[in-house]
Amino acid sequence: MRKRERENPCMICGHYHKYEAGEVCGVCGHRMPANVDRPAHQGGGAFPSEILRDFLYLGSYDNASRSELLKTLGISHVLNTVPACQNLYKNSFTYHCLQDEKNLQFDDAVQFLEQCEKEKVRVLVHCMSGKSRSAGIVIAFLMKSKGWRLAQSFQWVKERRPLVDLSSAVQQQLLQYEQRIFGSNCAATAVQTFPSTDSLPSFGFGFPKPPANIPTPAFNQNTSSSIFERVGLQSFPSGFTFGGGRATEQKVANNNNTFGIIPSAGNEALMDSS
Repeated sequence: MRKRERENPCMICGHYHKYEAGEVCGVCGHRMPANVDRPAHQGGGAFPSEILRDFLYLGSYDNASRSELLKTLGISHVLNTVPACQNLYKNSFTYHCLQDEKNLQFDDAVQFLEQCEKEKVRVLVHCMSGKSRSAGIVIAFLMKSKGWRLAQSFQWVKERRPLVDLSSAVQQQLLQYEQRIFGSNCAATAVQTFPSTDSLPSFGFGFPKPPANIPTPAFNQNTSSSIFERVGLQSFPSGFTFGGGRATEQKVANNNNTFGIIPSAGNEALMDSS
């Protein structure tokens, strides 16, 4: 058994067999159907997101590092948007790498993707996480090849890969690219392209929204007196004696500054301390 097969077991059964070529597993009998109708993956995990059926995929560097996964999906071309990411399988896939780390080379990337579409091959566009740079390239391709505006292209990609989160730099480059394709008349609607936090739905849990003119309650105002007002030091009684009128003994000071005990009057019994 070759080393490649030992390092890449089948993703379905976990055994070593050429499942991408339709070979039957010698352990469990598993075989990948040749005419299987693969569902469109939304990605976010081990699978890249299918943006255009049987053609364009969007994913991360982790997706691009799984050669057997790419072969299972029928992907033969890879567009690498991060120069720091290595092209791991140059003998198995056709790579195209963008060389600029700051600015996205839309024209170069679109030309490569158009060639892939012409050859009817499947291509993966990836960056490190598949959220910003690679998503920006895919959006630019949709604007150029499909004639879609930026808002429609962004919504299309976002629905198929919900974790897309374009950086401010990528957004600005896409706005400039849209103006270059469709002209300067789109600058007025550029603000509404990417959703803001103000447009997010609010959670009211079914309660009606209160009117905006409700007066704000005022605090710390000297109105009517409260039962919880702070009591001053002069408010405490000066002759307070614990036990009230049932005191059994009283200590008084005599002229010699010593204390004497005066027995209680009447028939009151002394309190038992037990």
